[in-house]
Amino acid sequence: KPGEQKHSKEPSSLQCMHLAVVACGDRLEETLIMLKSAVLFSSRRLCFHIFAEDSLKPEFEKKLQEWPSSYTKKFEYNIYPITFSVGNAQEWKKLFKPCAAQRLFLPVILKDVDSLLYVDTDVLFLRPIDDIWHILKEFNSTQLAAMAPEHEIPKIGWYSRFARHPYYGTTGVNSGVMLMNLTRIRNTQFKNSMIPSGLTWEEMLYPLYQKYKNYITWGDQDLLNIIFYFNPECLYVFPCQWNYRPDHCMYGSNCKGAEEEGVSILHGNRGVYHDDKQPTFKALYEVIRDFPFEDNLFQSLYYPLQSKFLDTVHTLCGRIPQVFLKQIEKTMKKVYENRVIVYLGANHRY
Repeated sequence: KPGEQKHSKEPSSLQCMHLAVVACGDRLEETLIMLKSAVLFSSRRLCFHIFAEDSLKPEFEKKLQEWPSSYTKKFEYNIYPITFSVGNAQEWKKLFKPCAAQRLFLPVILKDVDSLLYVDTDVLFLRPIDDIWHILKEFNSTQLAAMAPEHEIPKIGWYSRFARHPYYGTTGVNSGVMLMNLTRIRNTQFKNSMIPSGLTWEEMLYPLYQKYKNYITWGDQDLLNIIFYFNPECLYVFPCQWNYRPDHCMYGSNCKGAEEEGVSILHGNRGVYHDDKQPTFKALYEVIRDFPFEDNLFQSLYYPLQSKFLDTVHTLCGRIPQVFLKQIEKTMKKVYENRVIVYLGANHRY
């Protein structure tokens, strides 16, 4: 594709876990910290698909090449320009946040990719991507995407109180972490509110936007909610610990899965990594940002995190530190054990 930059031989879909992100405006650092969290903890090879404004490409290249080779060998990446295959590009760009609507076009652009995990730039992985990737195997024959609910409690959820358009389930779904079987999406005829027969994903997007554009608030997320309202059998709903947001703790703790297992994927929406409203989220972001790649995970990541958390216990989210720390501690033990085993195995051969 014009302007696409390739940085390794063509990835094998079977060997790779594909991760896509869309970065525009001032989201360079956030995106790099998200990618860093993915590389730190995952075991299988990663293929990053980064959709970015032209001005950000050289910066992405420069920063990713600065990472130590022990990590860069774990992934390959492609950088793509922002493109919209149907409808008015300027309209799509203005929908909600700059370029966010790009994620709607992933099945159309990444024609050679079978399955994909899309995440927003403000996401942090606290356990290996391998674990969410396994959920693809849990899809039944009609499911082609997976998302977490927008809220756990209808009476304080946004969609259940304010939406003026159809949405999935009782509280809607959040599209900040979205697992997709792109092959199934490309091959499906979707029920819709425009014509009696089915439409392909690409045929449906622009007419759907035209029909509902005066009623939607959260842009492309609202369009996805409308699509899955009419096609509920196509969606697998995963639990809230896979897309844990400030809403899960700022009104009191309401994500049972995170209380039991710890947070698996942290989603710092509302800009919480960059202000002081939710210091627990900011603490995790800063510790992963500042972690020197080659250092000991416990010494330079987990212990600083614990001490930062002591300063947040007066806040609603800080009152439940185990929710934030439980899974990342397990993850680091696992990564550490794997490294020790690999190291001992390598030495044993000589």
